Amino acid sequence: MDENQLKNELIALRAEINYHNYRYHVLDSPLISDAEFDKKMLRLKEIESAHPEWITPDSPSQRVGSTPADRFEKVPHPMPILSLASAASKAEVIAWFNRIAKLDEKVTKSDFVVEPKIDGLTVVLHYQDGLFILGATRGDGEIGEDITNNIRTVRSVPLKIPVDRNGPPSPHRLVVRGEVFITLKEFEKLNQRLIEEGERTYQNPRNTAAGSLRQLDPTLTAARPLTLLTYAIVEKSNEKIYSQWETLQYLRRLGFPVSDMVRYCHNLDEVLACYDDFLRTRDEIPFETDGVVIKINNLQLAEELGVVGKDPRGAIAFKFPAREVTTKLLDIDINVGRTGVLTPTAVLEPVEIGGVIVKQATLHNFDYIWEKDIRIGDRVLVKRAGDVIPYIIGPITDVRSGSEQIFIAPKECPVCHQLVEHIEGEVAWFCVNTTCPAQIIRNLEHFASRQAMDIVGLGIKIVEQLVSSGFVRDVADLYSLRKEDLLSLEGFAEKKAENLLVSIANSKKQPLNRLIYALGIRGVGEVAANILAQQYEDLDTLSRASAEEIQKLEGFGPNIAQSVVDWFDNPKNLQVINKLKSAGVWPMRQTRSSELPQTLLNKSFVVTGTLKGFSREGIKEYINSHGGKVFDAVSRNTDYLVVGDAPGSKLEKARELGVKVIGEEELLRMSEGKV
Repeated sequence: MDENQLKNELIALRAEINYHNYRYHVLDSPLISDAEFDKKMLRLKEIESAHPEWITPDSPSQRVGSTPADRFEKVPHPMPILSLASAASKAEVIAWFNRIAKLDEKVTKSDFVVEPKIDGLTVVLHYQDGLFILGATRGDGEIGEDITNNIRTVRSVPLKIPVDRNGPPSPHRLVVRGEVFITLKEFEKLNQRLIEEGERTYQNPRNTAAGSLRQLDPTLTAARPLTLLTYAIVEKSNEKIYSQWETLQYLRRLGFPVSDMVRYCHNLDEVLACYDDFLRTRDEIPFETDGVVIKINNLQLAEELGVVGKDPRGAIAFKFPAREVTTKLLDIDINVGRTGVLTPTAVLEPVEIGGVIVKQATLHNFDYIWEKDIRIGDRVLVKRAGDVIPYIIGPITDVRSGSEQIFIAPKECPVCHQLVEHIEGEVAWFCVNTTCPAQIIRNLEHFASRQAMDIVGLGIKIVEQLVSSGFVRDVADLYSLRKEDLLSLEGFAEKKAENLLVSIANSKKQPLNRLIYALGIRGVGEVAANILAQQYEDLDTLSRASAEEIQKLEGFGPNIAQSVVDWFDNPKNLQVINKLKSAGVWPMRQTRSSELPQTLLNKSFVVTGTLKGFSREGIKEYINSHGGKVFDAVSRNTDYLVVGDAPGSKLEKARELGVKVIGEEELLRMSEGKV
């Protein structure tokens, strides 16, 4: 390759890397894997190393990240917030060590600190006289984005230091560097909740954390399970700290979160052994990480070694083997969850990722498939990290042959073959058939729960036995169970069978609102069920209601109203209703007794903590019986928060919004008309 070709390659590489930097740091939507990005950066550095006269100040090798988004105020950093050079093998780590040892012989006797390399969003936290005053992103390393209000919502960020009175006195000025991220466990819980609510799921923890922190509305940030780990002091007044290990201990004493996986190593041999330990246990690390960071412990020595390009010489990132590979998407299967949500799953040509053979991967939801233009037959990029289910990042469109098939969403449930429901504007597609075999266990468990029909003794294990034996195919079949049926099941004796049958019989006395809630109609919780039970005489009259009629009720939007109508439009569900009626499970709307004056009429309540005289279900029924309404979340429309022992975050929210807080006794006085 002649010099003109090489220079053209250099120009193209810079443009490409700058674009991918923009996608990663500004849009939080990368198109390529970290491993591919590292290869491009390595090639760029090779060319610049051979031709240092070609290096320009705007080269990606001379800067960090990308330009801050215009929608945020710009914040200059007190010192450059640099990134790190990376190594992919022990040989490269040793080569790094030998290079810096030639610059300063003290390196040969140096000790080290090894930290997990967190895959999140770098933040810079400013404190003045112990108070948090500013939070910024890294931006381009010199100037970041002001995200102070969003950072304040991250609960692990101390707003005042020291957190503990016994901690060291806070310096007049302190600037700390850390990483905001979402743990793998919390990320799975977040996506599972979104699936159950029919909302769009997130692709990976890193992008979710980055996107959450860079919201213009801090309330959106507060709703995400973000956390923080700190690892460096950017600037500090008063006395100086001389080692990285001491820095981490000092941050801990002030109350900053610091990883408990950080290791101190006496020499390079221990560093390499430590890397092996991290690699062996990488699946146990609770957050996404693609390697470890090796730092010279002596901060003075590290500073004297200086910086080359954008990389401090005194530290290096030692990457784990990549866990992103490409393979062929053979097909897309549809799974039906216990809540009726249809979830697409990728069927893959088997491929090894991190020592595990992967044959399937998640595709999140149907919208994700269409947005990414993922087609059956595509070559796709697959990622697996820790215990997280492998997922498809996207297709490799450049290798398409034209034979790939565009995915079409199913019109019928693949399990029970009933028509599926999809409401415009929502992400999820649902099977609303209550007798669908894929959902029956979850439906029975919900039907028997304390808040619903309260069938004591009917736990998940017994539900599974009843379904697998064929004795129960829908919730109405519970009321035709015989003693001999139960005695044929493992673990049942005379007394246990009798107790369960008595409990099932007693559940027939439950009021209409409990039965409506027990049916598991999507979007109909306890509050909505109570409103419907007050409006309609029985399930027959409710089944004839139109969406327009239901939508007029307080708290019912078009989606929930339509889901009620769709549920009763399903022939299988109507069969269940008829079976319940035949079994005597047919409560009618209760006429309010004159002995229960409507002293709480038009008042809205939220309950938090443990009450002395009521169960959670009992207090709701008590308030409802006196005309009040009970909601799950505190809002500006809440009239009263009823507080028991060990209240949760609702108490803090109520105080913020100026909602009146009352106790159990005051509620009773109100209901008796004494307040």
